Amino acid sequence: MSNFLKSLITLTVLTVGVTAQWDPNFSTGRHSMVHLFEWKWVDIALECERFLGPNGFGGVQVSPPNENAIITSPFRPWWERYQPVSYHLVTRSGNESEFTDMVRRCNAAGVRIYVDAIINHMTGNSVQGAGTDGSSFDASAKSYPAVPYGPTDFNDATTCPTQSGSIEDYQDPIQVRNCQLSGLLDLNQGKDYVRQKLADYLNKLIGLGVAGFRIDASKHMWPADMKAILDKLDNLSVQHGFTANARPFVVQEVIDLGNEAITGSEYFGNGRVTEFRYGMNLGEVFRKVNNQKLSFIKNYGEGWGMYAGNTSLAFIDNHDNQRGHGAGGANILTFRVAKLYKMAQAFMLAWPYALTRVMSSYYWDQNMEGGSDKNDWIGPPNQDGNTLPVTIFPNGTCGNGWMCEHRWRQISNMVKFRNVVEGTTMTNWWDNTENQIAFSRGNKGFLAINNEDRALSATIATGLPAGQYCDVISGNKEGSSCTGKTITVSADGSVNLSISNTEEDPMVAIHADAKL
Repeated sequence: MSNFLKSLITLTVLTVGVTAQWDPNFSTGRHSMVHLFEWKWVDIALECERFLGPNGFGGVQVSPPNENAIITSPFRPWWERYQPVSYHLVTRSGNESEFTDMVRRCNAAGVRIYVDAIINHMTGNSVQGAGTDGSSFDASAKSYPAVPYGPTDFNDATTCPTQSGSIEDYQDPIQVRNCQLSGLLDLNQGKDYVRQKLADYLNKLIGLGVAGFRIDASKHMWPADMKAILDKLDNLSVQHGFTANARPFVVQEVIDLGNEAITGSEYFGNGRVTEFRYGMNLGEVFRKVNNQKLSFIKNYGEGWGMYAGNTSLAFIDNHDNQRGHGAGGANILTFRVAKLYKMAQAFMLAWPYALTRVMSSYYWDQNMEGGSDKNDWIGPPNQDGNTLPVTIFPNGTCGNGWMCEHRWRQISNMVKFRNVVEGTTMTNWWDNTENQIAFSRGNKGFLAINNEDRALSATIATGLPAGQYCDVISGNKEGSSCTGKTITVSADGSVNLSISNTEEDPMVAIHADAKL
């Protein structure tokens, strides 16, 4: 099939209606989400009310809410959340009543909830015991009575072609989709009973008011099987503030770097797809790998061979690749390289491409050996396995080991920037052919970044009306003054910029709502 025909089919699917599964169902005027990785439900509810709602965030991706295996060796790793035991809503993040209360309160604050849905598999194939809600299970017998699932509900030697039962060749789509991923028991989504159990779980969450799902390990399921499950899902409820006939948002985790048999485009008909190349390539550019330069990203997104923006979810890092898993390796930007990270986040949130998601992490001590982190398993801050609450200091930063990157002024203010400039295109691109760039978003916003070892000093067109603006990177607009830099746009719409390379944040961002 030609690329033109593929694009035409995709466009036809996506224009069926704005209430289809590609729409995040944000409240009006909001255009980004945050992943509050491993947060407790009570803390997310508070964060929606005290910070996310007031600061224009559109939604929260939450950790899997279903019952999972309790892993004690290593002790309570983050990845135990990705080993389902049942679809009971009890985890270390909280119980069903706390989850329900969180969704209600976040919706009331204008912030949607997106569930990380684990529907490809159950636990590892040698695990047994009791889950986080006390449900017994025995993976060796393929027995999960709390669902219930039994041996016939999983892929086996009749559907998986490898002798080991695991994926051995990622160039074989049958292995990737019918064999075990990392020893996890692979559900047979081709079986209607399994499809119905998964749909029942997702519909329960829809009934509680969630706006959609991040479908984990989508590459390991057949697109047609996923469609059969998604077609069983209810519309979102007007009771929870959604428009009539709105469909649950779907974003599918497909790691597609262009070197495997399975491509993300196979999944466009079901919803959006994670664009892992976005953060991977941008990390290499900001780190100047192989002499890459910021001046190269004038056509970032589709121009770099990425998915069409209306089919994709863009992010700088996620819970996998910030630990070296998934895609990008050591070049992924994270909170550990704060200066570059904030610049990359600012670019993503200002650039007119895709739906954007920012990461909110917790800290762990790295133990680097041979280029890999031996501590990449460490779970959230805890005391005896009980997740610690997110404490907020008077200056707005977080304690108890929580990083809260979404609260960093440079990132949260750029979330607001994206809301202000929505509907405009990129104009007035400027670069010095190296690592200093600037661009406008119509007549509503302007960003300049200096990633060189020397100062940026230039007069640049902004496209904005003349006047004084508060730079939202270095501070905020408070009343009739700026807590950070004041930027003057002249009568011809240009600005005389000077950005030292030694600044904590060598960039400037202004927008219409930051005008004095």
